[in-house]
Amino acid sequence: MISVKEALTKVLSTANNLGTEIVSIHDAIGRTLAEDIFADRAMPPFDRVTMDGICIDYTFYAQGHRKFLTESVAAAGSPTVTLHDQSKCIEIMTGAPLALGADTVIRYEDLKAIEGGFEIVEPIYQGKNIHRKGSDHKENAILLNKDKKIKAIDINVLASVGKTKISVYKKPKVAVISSGDELVEIENIPASYQIRKSNVYMLQSRLKELGIYSNVFHFVDNSNSIYEELNSILQDFDVILMSGGVSKGKFDFIPEVLDRLGFEKLFHRVAQRPGKPFWFGQKDEKVVFAFPGNPVSTLACFHKYFMPWLYQVRVQSYNPLKVVLGTEVRFQPDLDYFAQASIEQAEDGRWIATVKHGNGSGDMVSPTQMDGFIELPRGQEVYKVGQIFEFMKF
Repeated sequence: MISVKEALTKVLSTANNLGTEIVSIHDAIGRTLAEDIFADRAMPPFDRVTMDGICIDYTFYAQGHRKFLTESVAAAGSPTVTLHDQSKCIEIMTGAPLALGADTVIRYEDLKAIEGGFEIVEPIYQGKNIHRKGSDHKENAILLNKDKKIKAIDINVLASVGKTKISVYKKPKVAVISSGDELVEIENIPASYQIRKSNVYMLQSRLKELGIYSNVFHFVDNSNSIYEELNSILQDFDVILMSGGVSKGKFDFIPEVLDRLGFEKLFHRVAQRPGKPFWFGQKDEKVVFAFPGNPVSTLACFHKYFMPWLYQVRVQSYNPLKVVLGTEVRFQPDLDYFAQASIEQAEDGRWIATVKHGNGSGDMVSPTQMDGFIELPRGQEVYKVGQIFEFMKF
C-alpha cells in the first residue's frame, strides 16, 4: 500500500498530451491552444474614432476658431474620408476611420449645433477621442499564447484575426465501465439482492461537465468475458475508468484480467479513506483507473487522481481550492482522510469547510448535500478549526 502522494505522482507520470487536432472556433471553449495566435494586422487597424461627434484640424481651434461648418458625414464601416477644407469639420461616428486631414474628435456633448455646423463649447486637446492604429497590438504580435485554455473572451480575439479553425490538444477518449452481477439497468426493477447501476452514470455526467464525452459499458462477473470485452474496448479508447471489481473478493477479477492484458500495475491500494483498493496501471499509451465500487470511494478517487491527470493531459493547470476547516475532526487511522464537507465563503473571502461524515462509502445520498472532499493528510488524529487544507469540489 502506497501513500496518496506517491500514488498521485505515479498517476501524473503517465499524463502526456495526446497530440493535436483542428477544431472549429464554435467548438473551442474549454480547449487548450496548441498554437500561438498572431495579429494578422495592426489592432486597431486604423485610427479609430471613439465618440460620435465631429473631427477637425486642431490647428484652426488653436488659432481661436470655435465654429466649424460641416463638410461631410462619415459613418462606421465606410471608407476613410478626407477633410478638404481645414476650416471646416466632418461629422463622424464611433468606429469610423479618422478623416485624413483631421487630428482631433469632439463629441456631440461638447458641441452646440449652429446653422450648417457646430460650435465647440467645452475645452478640448489635440488628438482627443482617437484610438490610434496599432496602439493595442502591432501586426504579427502574439495575442494568445500556446497552452492557453480558451475562454469566451478569447473567442473574440480568434474571430477578430480570422481564425475559424484552430489547433488544440486532443481530448482523451474515455470508456466508463461498471462490473458486477448485482447491478441492473436503471429502468429495471432490482431483485432483493440487486441494485441499479449508478456510478458509471455519475462518472459520465462529471466527465461531460469537464467537456469529455464517454461511452458506458458493463461487465458481468466472469474473468474470460471481462478479458474479451476489455481487450476490444481498449482498441478505441485512451482511458478506462472502472468502478468495482478491484477489492479482494473471489469475484473481483479486474486486477487479474488487466495483468493478462499486459498492463503494468503502478499501484494497487492507497493509504486513504475512502478508496483504499484503488488500482492504477498503464500499457503503452493506455491507462486504467480502476476505482472501488462504493459510490463515495469512486467519487473521491475520480477527483483526487483522474482530475489532475486530465488537466495535465489537456495542458492545463489544476489548482485545488484552499479552505479553512470550520469544525474539529477526529480521525485515528493512519490514512489520508477525504472527508465530505460543505463550504461557505466568509466575509473576508476565505472558504470555510464544514465536515459531515456521512454513513460510509456506500452512502450515495450524503454527497448530494455536500460540495466536495476536504483532504486531511495522515499524521495527526485531531484536525483543528482554522487549519488550511485542499478541497476537491464535486
